Parts: sequence; C-alpha cells; structure tokens
Amino acid sequence: MRRFLPDTFTLLLVATVIIASLLPAQGQFATIFGYATDCAIALLFFLHGARLSRDVVIAGILHWRLHITILIVTFGIFPLLGLGLGFIPETILKPELYLGLLFVCVLPSTVQSSIAFTSIAGGNVPAAICSASASNLFGMFLTPLLVGLLMTTGGSAGFNLGALETIVLQLLAPFILGQVLEPWIGKWIRSKKKLLLPVDRGSILMVVYLAFSESVNEGLWSTFSVQDIGVVIALDILLLIVVLMITMFGSRLLGFNKEDEITITFCGSKKSLASGVPMAGAIFAGQSIGAIVLPLMLFHQIQLMACAVIAQRYAAKKAEREALAEAALATKPA
Repeated sequence: MRRFLPDTFTLLLVATVIIASLLPAQGQFATIFGYATDCAIALLFFLHGARLSRDVVIAGILHWRLHITILIVTFGIFPLLGLGLGFIPETILKPELYLGLLFVCVLPSTVQSSIAFTSIAGGNVPAAICSASASNLFGMFLTPLLVGLLMTTGGSAGFNLGALETIVLQLLAPFILGQVLEPWIGKWIRSKKKLLLPVDRGSILMVVYLAFSESVNEGLWSTFSVQDIGVVIALDILLLIVVLMITMFGSRLLGFNKEDEITITFCGSKKSLASGVPMAGAIFAGQSIGAIVLPLMLFHQIQLMACAVIAQRYAAKKAEREALAEAALATKPA
C-alpha cells in the first residue's frame, strides 16, 4: 500500500496550498517573496544545468529515433489530446480548469522521476537521461510557443514574446551557465544531491505558495467546487492512461526493444511540475495562475503513483525472464 500513498513532497505541496489559503501573501511581503522566488527558480535551473554530465549527453544523444518518438508524444500527441478535452461542455469542465489541463499537455517531461522509474524498470537509463533533459531544453521554447498557438495569454492571442524572454532569462540562461561550469562543479553538485534537494523542492513550494496566494486573494476556492476538482482528477487520470497506452504499445509497433520501450513509456507519459510551475508564472504573468497549476499538481501525484506500479511490474517481468534464461542454461546439455 505504501506505493499508493502520497510522498513527502506531495504532502508538503498540500500543506503549502492550505497555508496559502489561510495566510495568503499580500502587499509588500508578497512583492519581496516574489523576488526571492525568482532567485530560487534561477538557482534551481542553474543546478539542473550543472548536474547534467556531458558524457551522459553524448552517450544518449545518438539514439535519435527514441528521442524523436518521445518529443512527438510530449509536444505533439499530448497537446492534441488536450485540444480534444475542449469539446467537453463548460457545464462539466470550467474554462479556467480546462486552460490548466491544456497547459499540462504542452509541458516537457520530468527529469528525475522519469530517469528513476526507467532505472527501476530496467530501461535504457543513458537514453532516458538525455531524452528527459532534451525535453526540458526544448520545452523552454516549445511550451510558450504552444501556449501561444493553443490558448490566449496576457489578454491577447498568439505567441507571447514577453513570456519567452522571461523564460530565457530566468530559466534557460541559468541552465546554460550551469552547463558551462559543469566540468568544474558538476561532480561536486552530483555528490551533494541530498544537500541540494531543499533548493530543488523549496523553490517549487515557494512558487506554489505565491501562485495560490494570488489566486486565493482573487477568490479561487469560492470559484471551484469539489465536483470541479473531481472532474479534473478524472480527466488527469484519463489523459495519463491514454498516453501510457500510446507509448507502451506504440513503441512495440515501431520495433523498439524492451529497454527502449520502458524509456519511451516513462519519459513520454510524464509532465514536469518543476518546469511547469515556473513556466506558468512567466507565461501567465499578471494573471491568476492557481487554477492553471492545480491540474498540474494533481497530475504530478497521479503519474507518480501509476508509474511506481508500472515500474515494479516491468522489474518483476525482467527478473522472471532472467530467471527463466538462467534455468534454461542450467538444463542445457554440456
């Protein structure tokens, strides 16, 4: 049962939302906290850049068929599914929550959890590292582009250059700086993973607190009912099931081996909370983003629970295959 329970970070996210609902940031404190949050996010992406080894990138980047497949799912099939949700009547799915679901569909894949689940399941780990990292790099440009094409931001339709500029300065520039300095500091940062984890998680909690504070001040919880939240959870689950089926069975039809199938399944079906929350703040600057990040927060926990079960199943089947192979060798005549 432990695999179905929320992890510590999810519990902290829930606690942050509760605190923001009861004690939302206001006035000068909100302004100062906003500047601190921007600095924390820049530090987060600097560390992401410094952690990524050049050798790992080179080892995985040559598997172009796998990477293209994952990118097509992440930035092609997912957004099409999101557009399909637009046919649901507004009486069932409110427009603000639909916007949040559509935003989930245009986000890049996760990095850490995709790699972790691929490793547990016995997949192609170097390719997963490269593909998940590439997804986040491309996402810095493709996500705001898709947002501009598929929805309205900043009160006007179309591609938002201001949002792209914010993302480049706040997210991409620190990431590139981290990559430049990786030969000198990368090994040390990778060895201090537990020490640096508070930066990784803390920056996201800061953004969530700020986002929900702004939304609460504008009446977020008086706008949505328990039924509205239930609809979002159901649609998050539906999205994940459909994409898991597409990645799992599609990779087999395309002729990928089992290790690559595992990598495509986990990297192609997941969406990044770590990248998504900061991007929401940049793309939808000046708007209430609590309703936009709410479907993402729910999708984050759902994908973790589902992928934990799937990874264990893949691992069990791999162990079974290896046991059968060893038994066959043992009984083979000399």
